[in-house]
Amino acid sequence: MLPLPAFADNYIWMLHDAQDAVVVDPGDAAPVIEALRRTGLRLQTILVTHHHADHTGGVRELREATGAVVHGPAHEAVPEPVARMAQGDAATVLNGLRFEVFDVPGHTSGHIAYYCPAVPGAAGATGPVEAASPVLFCGDTLFSGGCGRLFEGTPAQMQASLDTLAALPGDTLVCCAHEYTLSNLRFAQAVEPGNQALLHYLSECESLRAQGRPTLPSRLATERNINPFLRTREAAVAQAACGFDASVDPGDAVQVLAALRQWKNEFR
Repeated sequence: MLPLPAFADNYIWMLHDAQDAVVVDPGDAAPVIEALRRTGLRLQTILVTHHHADHTGGVRELREATGAVVHGPAHEAVPEPVARMAQGDAATVLNGLRFEVFDVPGHTSGHIAYYCPAVPGAAGATGPVEAASPVLFCGDTLFSGGCGRLFEGTPAQMQASLDTLAALPGDTLVCCAHEYTLSNLRFAQAVEPGNQALLHYLSECESLRAQGRPTLPSRLATERNINPFLRTREAAVAQAACGFDASVDPGDAVQVLAALRQWKNEFR
């Protein structure tokens, strides 16, 4: 599984079986075409999580160049033709890998995510090639240390979406679409300065970036320990949200998330 850098901070995820490939959210066709040329892989499938141009801009060119089948959200405008997907559907790719679809509105109103409970070799450098790991392609809903901006959805929708993803197994590889990790973790430090797991993870991620390496994929167990947007029911996080906005009810996870998201929007 390869993160193909695009634009300033996007990743286009490529999953392959040594012959055929799947890409996720190709906002730019060029990095995918170059990767296909370099590896000799054939593009079989394109998975799209939401309609934003930095996730869909390369879809038409790739489909026309390769004949790849496109799967995308049922209720958003993405390049046609597309197999429309919603909660309860599944996309079967490569040699029978079945990616379940979750509705995860919040960042956009029709955002979806794709989850497969066992992808062979997905752990890459973090584990033996024969190992199988759960894999989550979550677009801009969940980031390492953060979550997406609420452009179209509500705090209640985002809270429910994050609860859905947080319930997945802890060893799930979180394949989000942007290298926002360090800025997210600096905000998370402001929320939970005493979180030792967060401090350790920030040090690891700073080392990776200093080497020019991606911080992704993360693991869901890590995110549950360090990501304030998955920790809205933790007392320390709720108290920090109240410090930003005194009107917040610390027992209301949706209000806590709304305050955290506004705080993050303003954070420098």
